[in-house]
Amino acid sequence: MYKLSPSDFAYLYEECKLCYYLKIKHGIYQPSMPMPGVFSAINTRLQSTLIGKDLSILAKYLPEGKVIFQEGWVDSKPISETEAYIKGKYDLLLERPNKTYLLVDLKISQPHDDKIEKYKTQLNAYKFALENPKFGKAYKITKIGLLIFYPESVSFKDGEALLHFPPKWLEVPLDEKGFIAFIKEINKLLGGETPSESKTCKWCQYRHVGETLSHLKEEPVQDEIPF
Repeated sequence: MYKLSPSDFAYLYEECKLCYYLKIKHGIYQPSMPMPGVFSAINTRLQSTLIGKDLSILAKYLPEGKVIFQEGWVDSKPISETEAYIKGKYDLLLERPNKTYLLVDLKISQPHDDKIEKYKTQLNAYKFALENPKFGKAYKITKIGLLIFYPESVSFKDGEALLHFPPKWLEVPLDEKGFIAFIKEINKLLGGETPSESKTCKWCQYRHVGETLSHLKEEPVQDEIPF
């Protein structure tokens, strides 16, 4: 069975099919780039502050729903007609007034509408896993979306610098049919021959340069000083 992480869909899968294939089938990962600690700290504090609160109280334009879980792990049943299942960690799960659930992915980023399409498959993957868990309770997800924070201004008060992060809500369409088709596409990729690398993949380019330089008989000579 192929273990698929939703967080890989928006970037790794779209950027380079070879790198994605090597990770899932052979456990060969791209070199990791650590996220700056300040972003992780802001993200964690924002999420923990929201536990037990209704989003609509924080801002009238946010959807109704009480935050009940933060950073929960999901592990799904196998996806029909594939050899794949979903395993990963979502950001926030909210209970709505009608006793169904709202799934939220929190981002510290510029709130552009193109993020709806970019993260649609990721959020629908978490939705599938929550509704079709391998073990435990299933949650009926009736709304998914991105809660985006981006600093717009800074003020100073009582010796402190205060960053102002007005939240923006981007609702993501529910699309189980599209999600299943996407997973079948991945399943076909993983079950086939090793794919070609992407011509725009910076890691593949880096690997080629390293291989070339490591096999040079003489040290490369720089003709000009670049300043």
